[in-house]
Amino acid sequence: MLPIAAAVAVAQLVAAAAGGGYWFDEVYMLAIGRHHLDWGSADQPPVVPVLAALMDRGAPGSIIALRLPAVVATAAAVVVAALIARELGADRRAQALTAGAQATALWITLAGHWLTPYTVEPVQWLVLVWLLVRWTRVRDDRLLPVLGLVVGVAAETKFQVLLLCAVLAVAVLALGPRELLGRPMVLLGAGIAALIALPTLIWQAAHGWPQVQMGAVVASEADALYGGRTGVALALVLVPGIVGVPLTLYGLWRLLRAPELRPYRFLAATFLALFAFFVATPGRPYYLGGLDGLLAAAGAVGLQRRREAGRTRLRWVVWPACAVATAAAVATLVVSTSITRSDVGEGIARRTAAAYHALPPDQQPRTVVMGQSYILAAYLDGYSTEYGLPQVYSSNRSYGYFPPPPEGADAVLYVGSGPDEVTPYFADVRKVADGGADASVWLCTGRREPWASFWPRLRHLTVT
Repeated sequence: MLPIAAAVAVAQLVAAAAGGGYWFDEVYMLAIGRHHLDWGSADQPPVVPVLAALMDRGAPGSIIALRLPAVVATAAAVVVAALIARELGADRRAQALTAGAQATALWITLAGHWLTPYTVEPVQWLVLVWLLVRWTRVRDDRLLPVLGLVVGVAAETKFQVLLLCAVLAVAVLALGPRELLGRPMVLLGAGIAALIALPTLIWQAAHGWPQVQMGAVVASEADALYGGRTGVALALVLVPGIVGVPLTLYGLWRLLRAPELRPYRFLAATFLALFAFFVATPGRPYYLGGLDGLLAAAGAVGLQRRREAGRTRLRWVVWPACAVATAAAVATLVVSTSITRSDVGEGIARRTAAAYHALPPDQQPRTVVMGQSYILAAYLDGYSTEYGLPQVYSSNRSYGYFPPPPEGADAVLYVGSGPDEVTPYFADVRKVADGGADASVWLCTGRREPWASFWPRLRHLTVT
C-alpha cells in the first residue's frame, strides 16, 4: 500500500506542476486565506483557507507549494483505505487491491492535487471509519477521543461530517454495536469534536447560517451540472472508478450479507442512507468519496475469501481491470492538468488589470474591482499581486459576507456578464474591456448611495 501511495503522490505532484493555472475552487481558498481569514465564511469552514494561507506565506505564488497538502491528503487516503481492509481481515493482496481502487477513483485522480475542501475531506472520513472499524474489532475506548478529534477537524473542513455522524449514530442504535453509544469516552470524544467545531458554528449563527442556505443552492445547480437526481445518483455510483465500482458494490453487498462482517453492518446502512439523502436533496457526486474506500476494502476481503475457498476465476478479471484503471487514472490526470493549464483566470486578471491601469492616476486609488461571481472574484484575487490589482470584492458566496468596499471608493471595475446588480447604484456605467459573454469589464462611476446601505442587498449565494 505504501508504494501505491507513493506513486499517487508522485503522479499528483507531476499534475500539480504541469497545470499552469489555478482551479477556481482552490484559488477561492487562497483568496479567503490571504485576505479574509476568519473562523468561518458563508460556504467554507476555515481549515483549507488556513492551509492555503500557510503554504502561500511559505512560498508566495507557488502553485506546487499550495497544492502540497492536497497531494499529502490524497496519498494518505490510499494508505488509510488499506488499513481499513487490514482491520477487516485483508491480507497483503487484498490490501493492495483496496489501495489501488482508492488510488484510481475518478474524482480522486481528477481533483487530488487541487487544494479544496472536497480533496482534504476523504482522508478525514476514512480515518473516522478506520477508528470505528478498529474499535468495533478490539473495543479499545482510547480510540474514541481520537475519533472526536478527527470529527472536529473534519467539521472545520466541511460540514457534511456532522450529517455523517448523525446518520452513524442512528445506524449504530438500530444495528449495533449499541454499547458504543454508552461508553463514557464517546461523550469525551463528542465534547472534543464540539469544542473544535464551536468557533465556526458561532460564526455561522452570527451570520444567519448561510451554510444551511447553501443546501438549496447546491440542489438548484444539480440539473445544469449533473442532470438532476438521476445524474447525481449515477455519478455517485461511478465515481469510484473502473476497479472501484464493482469492488464497492460487492463490498456493500458483503457488509449487508456476510456473517463475518455483521458487526460492521451499521456502516453499510450509513452509506445507503447518505446515498439516498444526497440523491434526494440532491448533492454533489463526490460527497460519498470518503466512504468508497470502506466499501472497496469489504469487497477486497470478499474476493480474498473466494480465493481462500479455491474459487479463483475472477483473478483473470481483477488484475487486468487494475491495469485499465491505472491507465484511466493517468488519462484523468492529463485531463485535469489541461483544465488548469488553460490559464482562464490569468487572462481575466490581465484584462482587468489593463483596464485598471488605463484609468487616470487620480481615479485609481478610488477604484475597486468587483467580480460578478465568487469564481471571477477569486481568480482576480489570486492574480491581484502579480498584476497590480486593487482590493477585489464580490457580492457572491463568502465574498458577500466580507466587509464592503470603503466609502472612499467611488468607482468600480465590474467583471462579469453584465453589471445589472450594481447599475442602480451608479450614475454612469460603460464597458471598457470586452471579455466575451462571461468576463467583460465595466467601469461604474458616480456612486449614488453609501456602500454600507446597499451592500447587504447585493449579497447572494447563487452563482449567476
